[in-house]
Amino acid sequence: MNPSVSLSNLFEPLETLPGVGPKRAALIAKACGGPRILDLLFHLPDRIAARMRVTHASLAPADQDAVLRVTPISSRTALSRATRRRYVELRTAEEVTLRFMQSNLGWIERLLPQGEARWISGRIRPEGDGWSCINPDVAADDAALPSLEAIWPLTDGLKRGHLAPAMVAALQRLPEMEEWQDAPLLARESWPGFAGALRALHTPQTRPDQKPWERLAYDEALAGQLALALLRRRNREAPGRPLAGDGALRGEALARFGHPPTPDQAKALAEISADLSAPHRMLRLLQGDVGSGKTLVAVLAMLQAVEAGAQAAIMAPTEILARQHLRTLEKLCPVPVALLAGSVKGPERRRVLRGFADGSIRIAIGTHALFQQGVEFRDLGLAVVDEQHRFGVAQRLELAGKGALADMLVMTATPIPRTLQLTQWGEMRVSRIAGKPAGRQPIATRIASGARLPEIIARMRQALERGERAYWVVRAITGGEHDDSIAAETRFAELSELFPGRVGLAHGELEMDRREQALADFATGRTQILVATTVIEVGVDVPEATIILIEQAERFGLSALHQLRGRVGRGSKPSSCLLVHSEQLSERERERLLILRDTEDGFVIAEEDLRLRGGGEALGTRQAGQAQFRLGLRGEDEAAASRAATRQNALIEMAAGDAEVLLTRDPHLTSPRGVAARQLLRLFDKEGAVALLAAG
Repeated sequence: MNPSVSLSNLFEPLETLPGVGPKRAALIAKACGGPRILDLLFHLPDRIAARMRVTHASLAPADQDAVLRVTPISSRTALSRATRRRYVELRTAEEVTLRFMQSNLGWIERLLPQGEARWISGRIRPEGDGWSCINPDVAADDAALPSLEAIWPLTDGLKRGHLAPAMVAALQRLPEMEEWQDAPLLARESWPGFAGALRALHTPQTRPDQKPWERLAYDEALAGQLALALLRRRNREAPGRPLAGDGALRGEALARFGHPPTPDQAKALAEISADLSAPHRMLRLLQGDVGSGKTLVAVLAMLQAVEAGAQAAIMAPTEILARQHLRTLEKLCPVPVALLAGSVKGPERRRVLRGFADGSIRIAIGTHALFQQGVEFRDLGLAVVDEQHRFGVAQRLELAGKGALADMLVMTATPIPRTLQLTQWGEMRVSRIAGKPAGRQPIATRIASGARLPEIIARMRQALERGERAYWVVRAITGGEHDDSIAAETRFAELSELFPGRVGLAHGELEMDRREQALADFATGRTQILVATTVIEVGVDVPEATIILIEQAERFGLSALHQLRGRVGRGSKPSSCLLVHSEQLSERERERLLILRDTEDGFVIAEEDLRLRGGGEALGTRQAGQAQFRLGLRGEDEAAASRAATRQNALIEMAAGDAEVLLTRDPHLTSPRGVAARQLLRLFDKEGAVALLAAG
């Protein structure tokens, strides 16, 4: 069997499946994240519903779905006290209250007409004198509710009845492939084959245990670790040039800075300097906590490249941060620097591009525009990239494939747990900065209910009268009908009435010049309160700011809260962070806020974030689309999710070791297992890694 021919079936469009036309294909593609048959197969169910048929609600099991015949007798819409969102509630003759979240009353009444018997399936729980069931499946005939059923995530307009036959057809296209996993590992873990695992989850005949989920999660982890191991090998072998320098520019920059580097900064600088001076290309991750002084290290690294006769560039995730870097570099660097960003236009843009091309501008600062077509450097020796650029593994694979010779230093704004290091930055050497520069004060973190805002505002007034400044952070820019987030525009208006002329506003939808002006007014003291969204999470440095208040703090990720807290504590005065939460706070939310209250160590916080939320969500990466695992382990509740995250992390660690062993034994993946592993790389869209193999 030729694996590549068999594999090609999976890369065909969804429309090639029977019964799937263009409209249905578009709906399925939206739900499963891609237009191919393979994307559909990788759309794993959230859970496998095991249904027990019962004749009375009192017989329903606590730990699985039940099927029960009910007759609706009344219906109404209601408002949730916890979420402030509307839902539909139906009462039945069997004393089971049905609740449908985010549903239309008319549609539910047609689905469950009063006085007519229907079959429901879901978790039936005791409530008051009766029972309740939230978002049950509904059918006119109980035969439509099988005892075992895959429950897939759906999107608007897509019904399970549309997805299920398409999935069956997709499974029929699935070939049996040569095994890429090590036989002793499969035996030890009792894992099924790749195709068998997919069939067990999408069309379950018996209730599957964790083995099929684990098998697929490990396949994905191994593909990622193989790609990174190949990239590591390519980087070790890639030619470079030594960028040693004489230390003159770095010495002048340190004199302007006025303080010696901290021990952690000095260690990172020594590691980076040694890499730059070596004849091989550098690819290093600079990992530092909030306020640890990463920027100084990056500046000195760039000046070493300039001392050696090359140019350097630093790419920032936002124009706000790029301009912050510009101000820092203009203060410290005794060489010409310039900014290239979206707002730089006309003659100034032409001047900057000309300076990059002829080498007269030695250090470039900008957003992703720096690496677009039309931007040419005379001699780029070092590129410094902020990880928040989403400059991920795929882009770095592409860069390596092009044979780019520039050394690369990637800075992280948030400490990264080891597991995420393996998945996001596994091809890089790591430098770590933990300690803060001298003179930085600890930040007192307190937790308070929103009911205490009047008291908090009174205390803030006293602080403002002492000349202090405060950030006031909210989640949303404007309120919406279905969103109870506190809105920046609303809070700005309210605080402006209390503190006339002393409040500024900054959020992502403001024009750049207005946002810059608001930040400048706050930095100079023209305003004392800055109402903002997470636009200030990075790149805002106001040493005079001593207070940060974060509303609805329970809705932010731990690492995002830690980043925001890092906006204060940058001067010599004591600082405070107020985590203001909604009145309804779950135990899990309280646990997360207590972690932040009890430590300022970003590395501890990052590990806890990973433990509580899982590898795909920590550091906001699920939202950002980085380090996501399409086939990663999940849990139906908080406890199960925590166990799944722990197991997922263990699988990643296993895969990292397995990838190294495989490539040590079979560097070019030409053995039977190696050839199968090439197919694994293609299945998980690691074409760049396959290209590196082809390039030798």
